[in-house]
Amino acid sequence: MIRLTNLADYAVVVMTAAARSHCPRLSAGQVAAMTGVPAPTVAKLLGTLARGGLLTSTRGVAGGFGLARPAAEITVADIVEAVDGPIQLTQCLHGHPGDCALEGTCGVRPHWPLINTSVRAALAAVTLADIAASAAGGVRPAIALEA
Repeated sequence: MIRLTNLADYAVVVMTAAARSHCPRLSAGQVAAMTGVPAPTVAKLLGTLARGGLLTSTRGVAGGFGLARPAAEITVADIVEAVDGPIQLTQCLHGHPGDCALEGTCGVRPHWPLINTSVRAALAAVTLADIAASAAGGVRPAIALEA
């Protein structure tokens, strides 16, 4: 099984909660209560997602976080990349020379860019609106890709 990092998984959960909410602005506490994700993790993710351009942040009494654009225009790939950086399934493509013992003789390494592009395209095909619409049973962490 290929798994996303816990933070990327939780980021999808947090973004789904924001998309499903009827409030234009949510606090970290509200999102934590809605999702069950620990409040410190939610606060960290909200800041990361805002810096990634997926959420807007407003200060003050009526402040909070809201989607930066419609849920139909935000993909799972956008969310994962905002938290984890570019989608790459192996270390060999972004590691340092010499990190892999098979580096000089590996017949698979040239194919990883195509594989990474395909995985990213699959994640980009799923929008936040798709997830929010199908999350009828509530939002909770559970995003994994089957290998």
